[in-house]
Amino acid sequence: MAKKIKITQVGSVIDRPVPQKLTIKALGLNRPNHFVVHNDTPQIRGMVKKVHHLVKVEEIEA
Repeated sequence: MAKKIKITQVGSVIDRPVPQKLTIKALGLNRPNHFVVHNDTPQIRGMVKKVHHLVKVEEIEA
């Protein structure tokens, strides 16, 4: 079974570069304190790394 991660947006995308805004949108986030659950894949981890200052990541037990 794949591991899951909970990604919570903690920062606003106002005055952020367009690639960061698009990455937040691609993760399924749209406002601070909103969260999504994704499978822990290298692709998702790479997206999180690009916006690490705007999100909080927690590993969850499936």
